[in-house]
Amino acid sequence: MPKIVSKISIGSSVKQMEIYAPEIANKALAGQFVIVKIDEFGERIPLTIADAQPNKGTIEIVFLEVGATTKRLGELQVGDEIQDLLGPLGVPSEMGKFGKVICVGGGVGTAPLYMLAKAYKAHGNKVTTIIGARTKELLIFEDRLRNVSDELYVTTDDGSYARKGFVTTVLKEILDDSKSSKPELVMAIGPVVMMKAVSELTKNYGVRTLVSLNPIMVDGTGMCGACRVSVGGETKFACVHGPDFDGHKVDFKELMSRLSQYTDKEKISLDRYEEMRIRKGGSEKVEREMHKGGCCCQ
Repeated sequence: MPKIVSKISIGSSVKQMEIYAPEIANKALAGQFVIVKIDEFGERIPLTIADAQPNKGTIEIVFLEVGATTKRLGELQVGDEIQDLLGPLGVPSEMGKFGKVICVGGGVGTAPLYMLAKAYKAHGNKVTTIIGARTKELLIFEDRLRNVSDELYVTTDDGSYARKGFVTTVLKEILDDSKSSKPELVMAIGPVVMMKAVSELTKNYGVRTLVSLNPIMVDGTGMCGACRVSVGGETKFACVHGPDFDGHKVDFKELMSRLSQYTDKEKISLDRYEEMRIRKGGSEKVEREMHKGGCCCQ
């Protein structure tokens, strides 16, 4: 079974894991994702691959603990095994020599941006990267992205590091700079509200923009329909048609509405997990008990 070979905590609720999964590592391309199932009691979690190293047989994932299942995943330690790791899934991000590419990442979305920026650079593009986080301790892969970018801009919402503000402010300044060449492509990964703002901004400049969507997923094959999104008035499934889509055609309002339906359930699930964990002890026992009574995991 896939085994965790390294683990790093980023702040209090973000975890970075390297997992030994040679078959996935050998096939994974930038933009693809995996579905993680911790054990027989766990829910399936879709996570975009942050990096793949075929020579080591490992992939990396970075995730935010928002519900009981991601909390449980974050509690696993080096040496622990994961029952199911399915991938690589999804359509790889479009690659080629475009010219100037701007990569924009926010929050945990910065992690998979690294694999993309590295691939764009390998194809001979000039890569400008803009990353942001709420605060300094939540910044991800800054050094790695600097190594694969011609230019790197960093922002924090609270001004605790680098420039205070949002990634869209920096993006607008670059697009407004008359001395700078117009980018052929903008790639954005992060919170939906951030990708929406980036897409609205670039549309005014006529710059092609792709966004990587991570809606609710169950099976990862398109059969369940849980990951459906509206793109250009058509229904698409993020797991088989994406996760990358034209940001100027995505119905972000609909997407945010669907995602918000599960916010309260995630909190309830996490609170219940923490309460039962204190009472019963041992995350596996708690997971089993929650599933007996009906849970709202993720």
